[in-house]
Amino acid sequence: MPQAEQVIEALDSANVEFQQIANVNWPEQYPYKPLVLFRIALCEDGILLHYQVQEQAVRAHYGEDNGDVWTDSCVEFFSIPAGDGIYYNLECNCIGTILIGVGPDKHSRTRAPKAITDLVGRWSSLGRKPFETRLGDTIWQVALTVPYKAFFQHDVQMRPNTHFPANFYKCGDNLPTPHFLSWTPIDLPSPNFHCPAFFSDVEVGQNA
Repeated sequence: MPQAEQVIEALDSANVEFQQIANVNWPEQYPYKPLVLFRIALCEDGILLHYQVQEQAVRAHYGEDNGDVWTDSCVEFFSIPAGDGIYYNLECNCIGTILIGVGPDKHSRTRAPKAITDLVGRWSSLGRKPFETRLGDTIWQVALTVPYKAFFQHDVQMRPNTHFPANFYKCGDNLPTPHFLSWTPIDLPSPNFHCPAFFSDVEVGQNA
């Protein structure tokens, strides 16, 4: 598996294309739509993720893993890697602080221990030190290396052209303009990303 700071170069070399996180599911309450792109690929030992965001303010209050990173400038990857209905939420703020949870629904989550979160490599264009809200248009990127061991309640080994249900999100609950974007649409009355019924099939090639 490459180092996190090598992920962008690896994905560029493999011509892995970006996809957009662009669904504004609650436009009356939360109409703001920052520009959010992501791409994903497999390597021998895990998953590579790269996000690119442009938004009008950024926040990175949390510097320790498994905090409330969704209140910061945050990108998220929810997936069912083992096909048994149990889903993982991997949430990452703009400085690479992460949260990993697993369970069958929003109210039955188990947080990953530090020994697991420490396995995830991170690189951020904004550095790794926490900061409070910064106003002004900002472009930032994070790259993650997610070993299969991060799916700590399952024995996950993905092969090239693997299919699995997933969704990708961008949020920022405590930003000046809160927002809740998703890759595939969510048909619920209020913001809720813990909704595997609205995950879509993702095909991931072994590209890096």
